[in-house]
Amino acid sequence: MNWEVPVSSEGLGLDEVLRAAEDAAPVESVDVVARNLEKRLSVTEVSFLFVDVLGQEAIRLPRAGTAAQARRAAERIELEGSVYDRVLRSQRLHEEDDQEGGCRLVAPVTNRGDCIGVLDMVVPYLDDGVRDAVTQAAHALAYIVVTDRRFTDLYHWGRRTTTMSLAAEIQHQLLPSASCCEAAHFTLAGGLAPADDIGGDTYDYAVDQDTLHLSITDAMGHDTASALLATLAVNALRGARRAGLGLLEQAYAAHQAIAGNARGMATGQLLRVELETGVCELVNAGHPWPLRLRGDRVEELPVKVNLPFGVLAPVTYEVQRLRLEPGDRLVLITDGAQERCAAAVDLPALIHDTRDEHPREVVRALVAAVHGACGGQLADDATTLVVDWHGSRSGQRHSNGGSNA
Repeated sequence: MNWEVPVSSEGLGLDEVLRAAEDAAPVESVDVVARNLEKRLSVTEVSFLFVDVLGQEAIRLPRAGTAAQARRAAERIELEGSVYDRVLRSQRLHEEDDQEGGCRLVAPVTNRGDCIGVLDMVVPYLDDGVRDAVTQAAHALAYIVVTDRRFTDLYHWGRRTTTMSLAAEIQHQLLPSASCCEAAHFTLAGGLAPADDIGGDTYDYAVDQDTLHLSITDAMGHDTASALLATLAVNALRGARRAGLGLLEQAYAAHQAIAGNARGMATGQLLRVELETGVCELVNAGHPWPLRLRGDRVEELPVKVNLPFGVLAPVTYEVQRLRLEPGDRLVLITDGAQERCAAAVDLPALIHDTRDEHPREVVRALVAAVHGACGGQLADDATTLVVDWHGSRSGQRHSNGGSNA
């Protein structure tokens, strides 16, 4: 079909969208973008779909004013094999003819590599101006949602397809608000597959002007006991990091927080990477070794392993150093990704086979493989943090669907 009608020269009016979103209630931010598209491009059937916490379903967000009962019955669509899954994986605009004579567009709503969802709509005509306008609208919506979810539970509700236990609520609040981050020097993604009764895993990251901070921890036990241990560890690490303390001081802070306030322990791996050089400091507290993909070779890095945080014995933590080279992929895991039934997963082979994929796709593949090996019933959390090191000094982040373009 030939689409020749040009979009209005007035454009999308993104400044107008952002002002309107700021003036509207936080629960109406998606509707603001929808109304703008309806007004300027005469789109119909415009809707926003969230990706759920587990990355298995897309949930169509009802328009503002919808009754609570209707929100709870919101449409859920299995992601695997769907057009939404293809758009999220490729990060490209999808277009197809609509039965009514228009064209259906599905655009990724993504912020710095973090896939929030998709924007789905039907346009009466299609040209490059419309494509550009819809892409810009989806990009603006990502920023609006990231801003407005601080003020409402609507966007947290939208990502939940199952009831969360108290332990799960605690554990998910310990994770970064974005599971993926793209920057000039690196791209990273993290993921957690909770055990049936929660196993205490967390991951964390933060970017300073010249440093990337990473951590992955695994608190012993299950349910609320492990969630509380994880709370002590993560917040001690964050507090020390935000106070400007070094890696060694962060490790001792986590150890003292657990030893002084609870019975139990947690393994952990802390990393501090200099953005300009790729020099990486590392402390390993009883944790599985990291894996590195360099070229076509995947290998474990046999770093020295210190005692876990909180162990009731004299502890000494040691800072070790390694250097990341451009093109390196670093994979951090917890023991739930390699023990019990999960041991059937060939992690080096999986990392090698997904070497051309974006880190978030590597996370999805690893979590799916472990979930499948365990028959959908994990005896322990399986968590991974994947970091691609670009070594770029260009100041331009890598935002394409792949990892190394």
